[in-house]
Amino acid sequence: MSTDGVGFGVPWQVSAFQLPAEAPGAAELVTRIRELRARILFDGGRRPDFRDGEDYVDDQELDFGAWHFVGRREADGPPVGYVRLSTPQTGRLFQSRAFLGEGPFEDLLTEEGLGTAETFEHSRLVVEHRARKLGLGVHLNAMAIAAARCLGAKAMIGTSGTADGQDLFHERFGFRPVPGTRRYVERYTEDVVLMLYRAARGAGEYTALVEQLEPVFSTITVTPERALGDLPRAHGRAGSSAVTIPAPGADRRMDAEVWRPVLFEPQRAEDRGELDALLASGQVREVCDTIEEQLRELVRSREPGRKLAGAELERAVGEQLAGVDPASYGVWAWYPWSGRLVHLLPREEFRLVRTDRNRGRIERPQQRELMARRVGVIGLSVGSSAALTFAMEGIGGAFKLADFDDLSLSNLNRLRAGVHHMGLNKCVISARQMLEIDPWLDIEIYPAGLTDENMPEFFSGGHGPIDLLVEECDTPYVKIAAREHARRLGIPVVMDANDRGLLDVERFDLEPERPLLHGILGETTSADLLDLTFDQIVDLILTMVDRERISPELAASIPQIGKTLSSWPQLASGVALGGALTAEAARRILLGQPRPSGRFYTDLELLTRADRSTVA
Repeated sequence: MSTDGVGFGVPWQVSAFQLPAEAPGAAELVTRIRELRARILFDGGRRPDFRDGEDYVDDQELDFGAWHFVGRREADGPPVGYVRLSTPQTGRLFQSRAFLGEGPFEDLLTEEGLGTAETFEHSRLVVEHRARKLGLGVHLNAMAIAAARCLGAKAMIGTSGTADGQDLFHERFGFRPVPGTRRYVERYTEDVVLMLYRAARGAGEYTALVEQLEPVFSTITVTPERALGDLPRAHGRAGSSAVTIPAPGADRRMDAEVWRPVLFEPQRAEDRGELDALLASGQVREVCDTIEEQLRELVRSREPGRKLAGAELERAVGEQLAGVDPASYGVWAWYPWSGRLVHLLPREEFRLVRTDRNRGRIERPQQRELMARRVGVIGLSVGSSAALTFAMEGIGGAFKLADFDDLSLSNLNRLRAGVHHMGLNKCVISARQMLEIDPWLDIEIYPAGLTDENMPEFFSGGHGPIDLLVEECDTPYVKIAAREHARRLGIPVVMDANDRGLLDVERFDLEPERPLLHGILGETTSADLLDLTFDQIVDLILTMVDRERISPELAASIPQIGKTLSSWPQLASGVALGGALTAEAARRILLGQPRPSGRFYTDLELLTRADRSTVA
C-alpha cells in the first residue's frame, strides 16, 4: 500500500501482519522485529538497556498475537519504521498494565467505563533516524489507530516517553495523559506517562487521515515474511549518526524538537543515496562547500614551517585526497533547522584545523584530553555563554544541558540568539549553536530542567558521568541540591554570578568535605529550601553572592524588583565575561592545573579605572 506521507510528499509503503505463537517460524520472525525495534530504541547508547553485548534486545511476550505494522520508503526497500497494536486477547500482557499495576489498571478502566474486551494497546512506535520528520511516524500512528477502530476498539491505551515530546505527538491524535501516571523509567532513561485514546472522539488533528486509512487496513495485510522482507541484522549500527530531517511545512512544535545535525559520509553507498535524496527533496536552502580551502588549511597546519603555496600546496592537497573525489571527501552535515548542508573534513582532521590557533595556549595533547571530558551546564541564560565558549575553545567533547525555560523577548538583551529563536527551549538553542561549531559534539539536553527525578541521570547516567559542573540556575533549591550531588560524587563546580565578575570555584574533587558555597549558608540543605516566597528567594540569593560585596547598581536595584524593575538586572557584557571566566577555570581544572576553591572578582569597572592605565 502506497500513500502520500500526510502532505510531506513521501509515499510510504506500510504492511501489516498478525503473528500467532504457533505460526511456523514465528520465533525467528519475532526476533527480527525485536532487533529492528531495539536498535532504534538503543539510539546510539541513549537507552543502553536495549543492547546486551553485540545483540539488540527487546523481548516481550506481547509480540505473539499482536498486529505489527512495518513502514518502508519503497516496496522493496528496508523497513524504516514500526508500530505494534495489541488486541484484548493478550490484554493480560499489556505493558501499560505492567506499568500501572494490575489493580490500578483495572480501576482505571472501571473509572473510564471501559471493558477489557474493547480496550486495545498501542506501543513501540519507532522510526529510523534517517526517516524521521518526513511523516512516517504520523502515518504509522494513524494506521494503527485506523486498524484498532476496524477491529472494534472503543479505546486504546499505551505508555509514552516524554523527553523528545512523544507525549505531545500522541496528544495530537487525541490521546490524553492519565493524571498521576508520569514517572521516570530506567529502561527508557526518561519520564514515561500512560495515555488513553477514545475512538468515539476522533483522532484529533489527524481525524481525516485516520478515516481515510480505515478502509485501507484490509488491503495491507500480508505474510510476515513479505512484510519484513530483507530486514538486515542490527549488528554494527549502534553507533550510527542520528538523522533527523524535517519536511517543508512541518509545524513549529515539531521543528522545536530538532537540534541534532545529520552527518552523511558520501563514501558509504547508503549515505550517498540518502544525501542524493535530501538534495532532491527541496529541503536544502543553502549548500556550503569550502572543502578545498579546508584541505589547504589542513596541510598547512600540519607543516607550518613549509610555507606551502601554489603548485606545491595543490600537490599536498592531492596527496591528502589520495585519489578521492573532493566532493566525496569527509562528511556533509545537514542542519534541518536552518536548511543548510555543509561540507566538512572528517572529524579528527576537522578538529585539528578548528583548534589549530589554540596551540601555544592549549597544546594538542591537552586538546585531546579536554575533548575526552563531559561537562554539565545548569541554566542556559548565563550558562549559554559558558557552553558556547567551552564549545569554541574545545573544553569538553560531551555536554549535558539543563533548563526548563523557553527564550523570551526580554532574554535577548544578554543571550546570543535571534528573534526567530523566541519560544524555543534554551537547551535546544544552545545545543544547535554548539553543534554548528562542532557537529560531532555529544550533547544531551534536559528541557524540563534539573529535577529530583532526573538529577541522578544528569550527573551519572545518560551517555556517561560528568567531569565538571557549571551551575548558573536561579532556583535556590536546585543550586544546593546540585552541589550536594556534586560533592557526593567528587565533581568540581564553577559558577559565575554575573555581577562584578564574580567567579565561584568549589573543588569537591580535591576537597570532598568542603562546605557547600564555602559555608556561607551554614548547615542549610536543599530540603530546607522548598516552598520559599519570592522575598525569601531574593534574600537567599543575596546571601549566596555575599550582599556586602555586590555592585552598587545591583544593591540599588534589589528593592525595586517587582516595583519599577521586572526582574534581576543583567547585561550581555557581564554574561560574556562569565563565559570567559568559567571557561578559564574549567580548562585549568580539567587539565590538572592550579585553580583552587574560592571566590574571585574580575570587576571591570575597577580594573579599567584611570589610575589603572599603563600609559601616561
